[in-house]
Amino acid sequence: MAKQTLSPKSAEAMSQEVSGHVRTFWQDFREFALQGNVIDLTVGVVIGTAFKQLTTSLVEDIVMPPIGLLLGNADFTELYLNLSGGQYSTLADAQAAGAATLNYGLFITNLIDFFLVALSVYIVLRFVLRHNMKSE
Repeated sequence: MAKQTLSPKSAEAMSQEVSGHVRTFWQDFREFALQGNVIDLTVGVVIGTAFKQLTTSLVEDIVMPPIGLLLGNADFTELYLNLSGGQYSTLADAQAAGAATLNYGLFITNLIDFFLVALSVYIVLRFVLRHNMKSE
């Protein structure tokens, strides 16, 4: 098989063609990134992250302590079932020892957290949709 060599003119043409594709790619990407929908989505994610921290604090610092008090000073983060058979005074001790645990207290806390996030999103969406319907 004979080895093909590129003439200087064809190499220059290929370089321009590749350069044109790269330029088009970055132009397309810039247009995509600056669309209103992408910016709105970014703002939503940032606000959602901050909102999640707020609801987590609400659950852990406001909601769960009174529930724990009503249930006899139960700390839900310490409720677990030891599956390994050893004796541990706290969940942290069991985890440090590498014991298999079923952390149902943390699950209950996360379940309440999820419920409050879902309820809050529902209330906000309901408010926004009602407001939009009134303006139309």
